[in-house]
Amino acid sequence: MIEATTDKFSAGEQGLGYIYQARFALLQLLQLSEDTAIFMEKDDDLDFVDNWGGKSLASLKHKAIGDRLTDLSTDFWKSVRIWLTRYKRDGRITSNLRFFLFTTGTVSDTSFLKRFLSTQTGMGDEIITLAEQAAEVLSKTSSKLIGGIAKEFNELASTEKQDFLARILILDNSPRIEDIPETIKDRHMRSIRREHRDSLFERLEGWWNDATIKLLTGTRDAGIYGYEVSDKLSALSEEYKLDNLPITFRGKVPADAIDTESDPRAFVVQLREIGISSSRIRNSILDYYRAFEQRSEWARENLLVSGEIEDYEDRLIDEWSRYRDVVLEELDENSVEDVLRGAGRELYKWADQQSGNYESLRIRARVIEPYVTRGSFHILANATPEPRVYWHPLFLDRLGVLLGVSK
Repeated sequence: MIEATTDKFSAGEQGLGYIYQARFALLQLLQLSEDTAIFMEKDDDLDFVDNWGGKSLASLKHKAIGDRLTDLSTDFWKSVRIWLTRYKRDGRITSNLRFFLFTTGTVSDTSFLKRFLSTQTGMGDEIITLAEQAAEVLSKTSSKLIGGIAKEFNELASTEKQDFLARILILDNSPRIEDIPETIKDRHMRSIRREHRDSLFERLEGWWNDATIKLLTGTRDAGIYGYEVSDKLSALSEEYKLDNLPITFRGKVPADAIDTESDPRAFVVQLREIGISSSRIRNSILDYYRAFEQRSEWARENLLVSGEIEDYEDRLIDEWSRYRDVVLEELDENSVEDVLRGAGRELYKWADQQSGNYESLRIRARVIEPYVTRGSFHILANATPEPRVYWHPLFLDRLGVLLGVSK
């Protein structure tokens, strides 16, 4: 697993390493071909498999600032041990493996490891081959750990040693965990308005973390493909267009238990007054919660134009009042209670089941999530000092008695 400098009694750095693994994997998959699949904790920290079956194994090292790789750094040689095992298993020279060491540290200027950097070309011009130089370095160690790795390395034939080492690439100065979000936003979210990029990244990473958990727990067998990340990023981006808003409370439920029989809120009292069933009242409470929390989140993230909610509510009230006039047209002061309650149920049925079909009643054209409209009607029905919409024709006249307050 990823190593990091840490106090021996602290698990903080190890935990940071696991988070880094997932976050770094997201960055890499965004930069690779969309046909590339990624696996975690399979043959190495990360495995990348391309469309042609080629596999790249990546070891990740999130190190303390200023850390350097030297000739006998265990960060490098522990990775070599992993790679040697995979190399021998997969046919040695005939294998399709490549090996990458990503480290936030840097390679020492005096270390032979500089020959593994991407900026080091023309290795064939060296007087000493890479295999010979590695053997010379390994011969100087008294470490049992590295000595064991040297023994495994020396089991290779001379041509295999050179072939194996030629497959290794060190990428030092890799981005640190705290720098990756900005890197992703700068390189892959330029089509998104700057003020929305933080929110979009949080949602993308939330989806990504869930996907990696499924991968690590075996819930998901196949790797995660680059095109899945592209598709998700594209879908999320669409929600931040001028005619749309992000929907993030679908399926969410309030922390407190739902009590349809004694909930004192005005919008619930209204529903009980017209005889709505307990199961439908429960759905209404959920719609209210989701719409209220969603609108609050939009406001916190500055996604709404000034006065947009007020204009939206005015449109809902205007349409409600028009339909109310139609429903109440045949009623008069002599109408019996059952008729009044029936009219209230018909008016509520329109708001609950039909209003979402009106494009003019959407807060924005592409916001079609039903709980936004339904819940907004309940928010209006819950307004103080008196509801701005109501269902029972005489609800306003009975308001004080029903809510236990003076009108």
